[in-house]
Amino acid sequence: MKIYKYGDNVDTDVIIPARHLNDPDPKALAAHCMEDIDIDFAKTVQPGDIVVGGANFGCGSSREHAPLALKASGVKCVIAKSYARIFYRNSINIGLPILECPEAAEAIAAGDQVSVDFATGIITDSTQGKTFQAAALPEFIDNIVQSGGLLKSLKARGVAK
Repeated sequence: MKIYKYGDNVDTDVIIPARHLNDPDPKALAAHCMEDIDIDFAKTVQPGDIVVGGANFGCGSSREHAPLALKASGVKCVIAKSYARIFYRNSINIGLPILECPEAAEAIAAGDQVSVDFATGIITDSTQGKTFQAAALPEFIDNIVQSGGLLKSLKARGVAK
């Protein structure tokens, strides 16, 4: 597992550049994820890797493509100081776990070994020997994330077809 760390105000146009939005296939989006801020991201990201961001992560346009590109890249979760509101909701809708924890986002460094317990909100940086407490995902949000997104959650409950 690898940590990819970015600063404040990483916007949706950086997460997935608008020039790649014509192909809605998640794998195609993943191939271009973060390329304008980190040219090697799509080539090196592995399933289970974690993105750490600063304040206002996911600001900009309301496109759902941004969290979808991260999820399709194999990103396990995003930890940030704060999120743009629409990015936060879009992440939940597509089943990408995100945790808000300013202390963890500040302290975690690229290359650290980090684990996350979504049930408790505990983030453990074993490289630094530190733990951080983020708010655990509320049960209804955790159910959406565990189901793989809002639509899959509704289908599992028999509310949608």
